[in-house]
Amino acid sequence: MPTLTQLQSDKRALHHTRLVTLPLPGLQPGEALLKIDRLAVTSNNITYAAFGEVPHLRYWDFYPTQAEGWGHMPAWGFAEVVATTVEGLAVGERFYGFWPVASHVVMQPVRVSERGFYDGAPHRLALTSAYNQYQRTSTDAAYRADDENYQMLLRPLYITSYMLADFLEDNDFFGARQLVFSSASSKTAYGTAFALGHLAHPHRVGLTSGSNIGFVESLGCYQQSLSYGALETLDPTVPTVYVDFAGDNTLRRRVHEHLRGTLMHSCYAGSAQSHDHLELSTGSLPGPAPQPYFAPYQIKKRNADWGAAEVTRRFNASQRAFIQRVSDPDRPWMTVREHAGFPATQDLIEALVHGRIDPREGHVAVLG
Repeated sequence: MPTLTQLQSDKRALHHTRLVTLPLPGLQPGEALLKIDRLAVTSNNITYAAFGEVPHLRYWDFYPTQAEGWGHMPAWGFAEVVATTVEGLAVGERFYGFWPVASHVVMQPVRVSERGFYDGAPHRLALTSAYNQYQRTSTDAAYRADDENYQMLLRPLYITSYMLADFLEDNDFFGARQLVFSSASSKTAYGTAFALGHLAHPHRVGLTSGSNIGFVESLGCYQQSLSYGALETLDPTVPTVYVDFAGDNTLRRRVHEHLRGTLMHSCYAGSAQSHDHLELSTGSLPGPAPQPYFAPYQIKKRNADWGAAEVTRRFNASQRAFIQRVSDPDRPWMTVREHAGFPATQDLIEALVHGRIDPREGHVAVLG
């Protein structure tokens, strides 16, 4: 009997995963079966899993399991239709989207169009729309077959980066003359700095570990690079926005204490170094309370301001430039490592949870 394999995560210990094999279900009317080919598995997945039950994320709700304490981690990547009862979908079509870490998935495609479809499963109707849409590679203006690995590794991060850069610029940087990025070696952080590269100001400072200083300096998208130990050498009189990709409570407190009186905005954008819940660290901090940033809110605003087609056009152009820069064969910012099969993917997830990942590498799970 045909089977499907799921990689499930222990919600209480994200490094602990298990493989579950189930019978492949038959299709009901209105359903399609897709075979998952490859997925980008990054620290961003671990961040979302760590905050998986926060109301505006609800990460575990996309692909729920029936097992208490176990979640089914989603990730961005590519899958192909292998069977369908849905008009407008053909066997062999390839789609980009937010899939479970699994061999197959059954979906209920609705709003099928030239662009793609939405998963109309009832449990997903209340979830963020951006994660429920699946794009045909054949009509994706930004798609390049040779760049699939870079697209799935960078597009989900870069949409966060691009819209965060736009959010900051849209708010006139909250009056700041300096942006301080933690975890500056992370792809989402340097993607944000890249997206702001057309501006000479505000001054962009990248905070990173001592071992990553050379890498951060080599990127060229920060105007200054500092180790975490040198944070207090920053001029405390300069109006500053803290763009937090580290999620480190102790570091956040040091920033707020050092920039007491001149911190204009504290933006919580990720959790590359810590999986502590943000709510545990926001009390009694000097200056503005940390504000979580969520890209779909800014996308919604810009869709209203510019129209969805113009938002897509601007993003695609910037994304292409970013992929070209990151994959530049002469001076790459990232090299791609592929991990074939589910056991290798389990090892990758464990390494990500424990921070054993070189920032110069991107990681792809090949399941097809």
